[in-house]
Amino acid sequence: MRLATWVEIDLACVERNARHLARLATVPLMAVVKANGYGHGAVSVASAALRGGAAWCGVARPEEALELRRGGLGCPILLMGWASPNALPELVAGSVSLTVWSAAQVDEIAAVARGLGRKARVHLKVDTGMTRLGLTLAETVELARRVAATEGIAQEGVFTHFACADDPASQATADQEQKLREVVSAITAAGIRPGLVHAANSAATLTRPSARFDLVRVGTALYGLEPSPLCPLPASLQPALAWKSILTQVKVVPPCRGVSYGYTYTTTRHERIGTAAVGYGDGFRRTEGNIVLVGGRRLPVIGRVCMDQVLIQLDDVPEALVGEEVVLIGAQGAEVLRAEDLAKAWGTISYEVVCGITARVPRRST
Repeated sequence: MRLATWVEIDLACVERNARHLARLATVPLMAVVKANGYGHGAVSVASAALRGGAAWCGVARPEEALELRRGGLGCPILLMGWASPNALPELVAGSVSLTVWSAAQVDEIAAVARGLGRKARVHLKVDTGMTRLGLTLAETVELARRVAATEGIAQEGVFTHFACADDPASQATADQEQKLREVVSAITAAGIRPGLVHAANSAATLTRPSARFDLVRVGTALYGLEPSPLCPLPASLQPALAWKSILTQVKVVPPCRGVSYGYTYTTTRHERIGTAAVGYGDGFRRTEGNIVLVGGRRLPVIGRVCMDQVLIQLDDVPEALVGEEVVLIGAQGAEVLRAEDLAKAWGTISYEVVCGITARVPRRST
């Protein structure tokens, strides 16, 4: 069966990206595969990253960690977000490392671990300036003491998350790094081993060697997406995802004819217009300024994007026929459309573009 729209994932590319990043970091690499591997397919990209030298996987939700375990991955996994109490037994039994920022979490996790006859491993989350999750310096030391005194639980690490690392000129990252160092020193002074210290995301891994500590957590760069326009990728890191569709109808439309909902576009002459089988139901946003590739040319999407279809002005590719490939992200001939290009048109970031490709779009590994 031919698909209307699909995503192609180059797993060899993910593996190469992981290998380059692991060499660059010189410390263990955590492949961040939350949000279904940034829309690329969590289990398959995690496996590729591990083949490329990643040592850990990082996720945000309990179900993501459990998906990796059920997919056969035995590597260390860190759940960086909140775990509901009813998810704890399977997480602890599956040796998933957990993130904590409160005494209540420590007590809940320890009780579950004791009941299973196991010892749970936790990482303390420090808020050094992201103002999202985490503890102050004093609170972190207090919680470290609680973990050390509680049976069934052990501190495996301490970490923070940078708010502005994708802007290398920002002083905020240096300030956050210094605060984390102070926390680690305070924990050590209290006679407690901090375990793995980690802070660097993709941007900091690429630009800030001092922030790599004992482990780096790489998400966007693993997939060949730039952290920001201010933090471009080295040429050795390449995009792993392509998004494609097909032309399902091609017709010549007379002048003064409205196109798609609301008639935001009206033909000015006889125009050759194609319909492609992709729309906002697939994650292709209903916004103006969209561009696609057909016949190796950049062509405008005209009229409003529909839930399942878009309309394309084909005058520049008169040879295009029904069944022809339409590229939304990826290469065709000498032309390339990047996720970053879509992000610019949509007023967002490339991460949101790829994470927003909906579940009804099949992923094909190549």
